[in-house]
Amino acid sequence: MSSVLLERPADRVAVLRLNRPEVRNALDDTVRGLLVEHLKVLEGDSGTRCVVITGGDKFFAAGADLRVMSEMGAAEMMASPGAAAYDAIRQFSKPIIAAVNGFALGGGCELAMHADIIIAGESAKFGQPEIRVGIMPGAGGTQRLPRAIGKFKAMKMLLTGEPVGAREAEIMGLVSEVVPDPAVLDRALELAGTIAAMPPIAVRQIKRAVLEGVDLPLAAGLLLERQAFTLLFDTKDQKEGMNAFLQKRPPAYKGE
Repeated sequence: MSSVLLERPADRVAVLRLNRPEVRNALDDTVRGLLVEHLKVLEGDSGTRCVVITGGDKFFAAGADLRVMSEMGAAEMMASPGAAAYDAIRQFSKPIIAAVNGFALGGGCELAMHADIIIAGESAKFGQPEIRVGIMPGAGGTQRLPRAIGKFKAMKMLLTGEPVGAREAEIMGLVSEVVPDPAVLDRALELAGTIAAMPPIAVRQIKRAVLEGVDLPLAAGLLLERQAFTLLFDTKDQKEGMNAFLQKRPPAYKGE
């Protein structure tokens, strides 16, 4: 069975499920490659408007596969397709929701941070424990974590390797919402359905403006936002949304 499963639980929503329970969904090049392949297909699929990435009930992903990494040298690591895989996830234009139960450690935490929304179960734990095995985060942990929770909280996690629980992660701003463990996927799918019902061009433009604007000076970010806002007035969905509001009826967005 594939180590990444593609599921279609609802209209316009896709789920990518990590499926290596024997190693707690440890991430290797095969898993990363499959994620990229699925996302490439879903990017071009007009019937998919939102993607949920999830793992198992006890673990989202417990980091990279150390059995593979332990004997690698710098040249082998440089040649690994891992960085390209994360770039492909980062460039995916549609919203991604991470549904996290259990451990999201190392590469698993970094994978979750590539999502746009993180729904965590009450027993979820997030951490970057790479320091404890003689290395450091290599898929965005030193960059995304400080941007999410601030320098001082991030430094504590990065330099000690200590994980944080879901409630603390929520207070820090690392997760969007904490729910009971059995409700994680259902809540993620509920949100995905809500987003999938929104005008998809506007959804993609919002994601683009946030992700590209966060690293720009404020004036440049505001200009990016204004340009995207203006261009939406050439879409049929803008006309449909405003007319539906004025006519007091539900809108029917077609992504046009």
